[in-house]
Amino acid sequence: MTDMLSARICAHIAEEIAARSSQVEAAVRLLDEGATVPFIARYRKEMTGGLTDAQLRTLEERLVYLRELNDRRETILAAIEAQGKLDDALKERLLNAETKQELEDLYAPYKSKRRTRAAIAKEAGLEPLADRLLANRTLDPLREAVSFINAEKGFADAQAALNGARDILAERFSLDAKLRENLRAFMSARGELVSRLVEAEKEKAEKFRDYFDFREPLSKVPSHRALAVLRGRREGFLTVSVELPAEDEARDPHPAEARLADLLGISRTGRAADMWLLAVCRWTWRVKLRLSIEGDLLEELRERAEETAIGVFGENLRDLLLAAPAGHHAVLGLDPGFRTGVKAAVIDDTGRVLAHDVLMMHGSDAAREASKLKLLKMLEPYRIAFIAIGNGTASRETSAVVGEVLRAHPEVKAQRVIVSEAGASVYSASELASEELPELDVSYRGAVSIARRLQDPLAELVKIDPKAIGVGQYQHDVDHQKLERRLSAVVEDCVNFVGVDVNTASPQLLSHIAGLTRRVAQEIVAYREKHGAFRDREALRNVPYLGDARFLQAAGFLRIHRGANPLDGTGVHPESYSVVARMVSRLKLKSVRELMGNESLLGKIRAVDFADEKFGAPTVMDIIRELEKPERDPRAEFKTAEFKDDIQTIEDLHPGMKLEGVVANVAAFGAFVDIGVHVNGLVHVSALADHFVKDPFKEVRVGQVVKVTVLDVDAVRQRISLSMRSDGTAGAGASRGASRTANGLSRDRSDRGRTETTALGAAFLKLRR
Repeated sequence: MTDMLSARICAHIAEEIAARSSQVEAAVRLLDEGATVPFIARYRKEMTGGLTDAQLRTLEERLVYLRELNDRRETILAAIEAQGKLDDALKERLLNAETKQELEDLYAPYKSKRRTRAAIAKEAGLEPLADRLLANRTLDPLREAVSFINAEKGFADAQAALNGARDILAERFSLDAKLRENLRAFMSARGELVSRLVEAEKEKAEKFRDYFDFREPLSKVPSHRALAVLRGRREGFLTVSVELPAEDEARDPHPAEARLADLLGISRTGRAADMWLLAVCRWTWRVKLRLSIEGDLLEELRERAEETAIGVFGENLRDLLLAAPAGHHAVLGLDPGFRTGVKAAVIDDTGRVLAHDVLMMHGSDAAREASKLKLLKMLEPYRIAFIAIGNGTASRETSAVVGEVLRAHPEVKAQRVIVSEAGASVYSASELASEELPELDVSYRGAVSIARRLQDPLAELVKIDPKAIGVGQYQHDVDHQKLERRLSAVVEDCVNFVGVDVNTASPQLLSHIAGLTRRVAQEIVAYREKHGAFRDREALRNVPYLGDARFLQAAGFLRIHRGANPLDGTGVHPESYSVVARMVSRLKLKSVRELMGNESLLGKIRAVDFADEKFGAPTVMDIIRELEKPERDPRAEFKTAEFKDDIQTIEDLHPGMKLEGVVANVAAFGAFVDIGVHVNGLVHVSALADHFVKDPFKEVRVGQVVKVTVLDVDAVRQRISLSMRSDGTAGAGASRGASRTANGLSRDRSDRGRTETTALGAAFLKLRR
């Protein structure tokens, strides 16, 4: 059975990810052997038929779910068989169940239950009465019930006996898996999510006012509204239910009762038991099924909304981590502040701190002028290429002062860049920051982090919990374990996509490389500090705890630039160096270096000519691409957005203004854009483009530089409505959407104790997906 179920799992996943079963089976074998997703996606394309990292991540998640489902299935099969109630039909249904909900529905009648009213009625011998009335509807219920009176068991008259029979049938109907699934599907298709204000909490519930009297078809509720409503219920401000449209709820009988009766073949035909059985259907729906099915549907809604929210978070994080790096340049990082001054830190092209100071830019005129001189003395001797300014409090005011200095000294070629400081305070107070910057006061560490994340956002942001970076919404409303798994997978994929310089990478960055653990990453750094820079990849085998299996997984993603072997600085895996050697030999070249970057020679190579039983054409093509642009960074070219110096606060905005900004966050309902006024503006999905937009992620990405038109400004509520349409107008639904979604965003901001949700600010370009 294990082999059969395993094949079934692979076939099921293959259908979901649009692949062949053989591809899924190969990937599952590799995962079970300990291979990582990045390694499989990059270096085992022949085995999996070229499954992408996205397909493999879905495969990995579904594999866990379906294996858990099968474990539960085995437990249930054994439990029912032990009761002697496992017939062939039930066994077949259990084996074919595709969800945990379906499996539990089938198991429900066989679970050990508390002593219910139905159980008490059965003990009193009332089950034959229930069976008799259900089977022969010409019988008169009251007359039949007389012979089942049992005062000793609590059923002192005929009506009490009928009530006991009703309870038996109601429990039987409510535990029927097919009936439950049918009614659940009915309510899912036609039901509406309804929320109402808890009147006693009205004063405290203002942030949920859009949901005080809210109703929307269950099948159409977007994830952000579902999570907002469920949060309101959890905090005690809203009551939430699943109801049919008001006109259906007013019908007698209720449509769900009528459907239940129809499924059971019960109708009003004039037979003596008809009305009693219809009353049983009503009782079953109202007492046994309605709340239970409502709970199931709300749980399904929550799970769908969570999955969407987690997916959005993951997509935004991916774009943020793969943002274009400014590169190896000296950077001055500024962490703005009014009262305590602007913390400044200079780092060299390797990220090493060279100087730090505090600049009182926003005090008296004398202090302002003194801070300008200090700033100039930090810019000139260190040949600063970029000034990275944190985008929090006093950001725009600080940028204005810096602009004055740069205009007064055109010989200084430094470029101003507004950079997100989201998570910088978390890093500053962390144990890691203390280890990295032990001599630096915690107040300056944020400036260092801001500067370093401009140089290389990936290398710096991996040091911060992704949930503190500020590209998610409703992250406090989703399953934290699921969120953690998804974000960890995104970080791993991004780090391995780019690769790391093993001679400069931090332990935190190394720990995300395929096959490496935190312990092994620390051992690599310790070995590097003791023995000096690694000369080649083979030297990594000398690192403690980095055995052959780990080396196989990690080697292709670890780069050694300017080492003994030029291939060590590329994504070519050591196991396939022999393929490159054959290319060099066939082309009669003296060394690999003659081939690397020589596009005219590489263009003549046919992948099939160098493919063999171990390395197929896809791997050879990857090798050729690596050789064409050796040691390339796959991330986009660095670009900045230009914020206007005369626009610093929301009060400086007015409708019709055309501005440049940076996408700070993307959600199902639109995109939030940083235009340099401390409050991100919302471009509703209907105003993202001139054409209809179904998926905002196909139009914009976190970090993308965009041109926007200001539609509306609400300074009191701190809301800005923007448009990216060529005519600068709002799309249909933009105003309504802005109201509801801004509420959700403001709640997430308050949870983080921040006034805005940000990304890497103006530093980053639109990234390739």
